[in-house]
Amino acid sequence: MTIRRAVPNLVVEDAEAAKSFFADFLGFEPAMDEPGFKMFRSPSNPTAQITIADLKVEGQDRGIKDAHVSVEVEDATALYERAQRDGLEIVYPLTDEPWGIRRFFVRAPGGHVINVAEHVEAH
Repeated sequence: MTIRRAVPNLVVEDAEAAKSFFADFLGFEPAMDEPGFKMFRSPSNPTAQITIADLKVEGQDRGIKDAHVSVEVEDATALYERAQRDGLEIVYPLTDEPWGIRRFFVRAPGGHVINVAEHVEAH
């Protein structure tokens, strides 16, 4: 199984202040900038990314408030089937999201929720 990247997900109360911190202070560049949801990437290493979700913007957190880390994989369906076979706790079922992500959430040992995702064509 190929893992393409792992991205920490942070929940914030002020997305604009967080944007200023990550972009202006740390030097990340915006990769996605929507009301309440932002993704940043390193200009020198584009797979080094971080996402933030503003809880004050209803519906824009895209479930990130529930997942501590996003892991982009080659085949989310295969891992979903394996998680089921292994008896892991599925927190969010395998879903093709309208923005072009197939994903599910699984609880890792220790209780952390992991968003396992792959890019697919948007509906």
